[in-house]
Amino acid sequence: MASKGHQFPPQHQPTQPGKEYIMVPRPQFSTSEYKPSNKLVNKVALVTGGDSGIGRSVCYCFALEGATVAFTYVKGQEDRDAADTLQILRECRTAEGKQPVAMAVAADLGFDKECKRVVEEVVAAFGRVDILVNGAAEQYTGTVEEIDEKRLERVFRTNIFSQFFMVRHALKHMKEGSAIINTTSVTAYKGHLQLLDYAATKGAIVSFTRALALQLASKGIRVNGVAPGPIWTPLIPASFDNEDIESFGSDVLMKRAGQPIEVAPSYVFLACNHCSSYFTGQILHPNGGTIVNG
Repeated sequence: MASKGHQFPPQHQPTQPGKEYIMVPRPQFSTSEYKPSNKLVNKVALVTGGDSGIGRSVCYCFALEGATVAFTYVKGQEDRDAADTLQILRECRTAEGKQPVAMAVAADLGFDKECKRVVEEVVAAFGRVDILVNGAAEQYTGTVEEIDEKRLERVFRTNIFSQFFMVRHALKHMKEGSAIINTTSVTAYKGHLQLLDYAATKGAIVSFTRALALQLASKGIRVNGVAPGPIWTPLIPASFDNEDIESFGSDVLMKRAGQPIEVAPSYVFLACNHCSSYFTGQILHPNGGTIVNG
């Protein structure tokens, strides 16, 4: 894993979504220390924003555990990362040496019709959805005075509207024993000086997760979330300036940023029924040691 201190060289990407293939260093989506054990055999997983960052690592770990994996990406912006992820998934092997099945679906998830189309394509290919991971997100820095209506709507559409829409359509194809995992953030609990609208969406996701868990408990569908701390993903160079990049993650207890592979096992745990059958309405916190309450 990354060392303590200033671990990243200055770099900036001018547009969202960020691109993983031009990051220096590249985020770590895998590790030889991860040992799969068939936790998700015969499951169909749909991961939004799965082309890069935490999403790529989640897709990879799910595939290692035997799941069929579909993920979304933004066409024209994330094509290279999506192609790389597909190749990674097609080359990996499960604990039994089998090659998992994977597909990528391009979409702008801020709109209901796009989310409906994604679910329909996945169901047409694989028949159902057993695991839904809502991971797509974008973020921008700035003061409250700088956040205009267009930007506010865009951030909320991508980060929280998409979760409502994806759940709404995926539920038609989810049975008892299925799992929904929503990606929130440590910023939902402690705020962030530069990420006002992003933090607000992440707080909404925590409440959405808790309320949805109450609503779906009677259907036997578990709903949980993961709230990562500072993780080295394409969101970071696409959001922060050089000074922030160089010191990124140094303010947490472990004095470093995390890597996607340090977060992905939390999703595996929550997706696996025999690991987390008594978890619903809960949030896991892979955040480098930040103590959160609430």
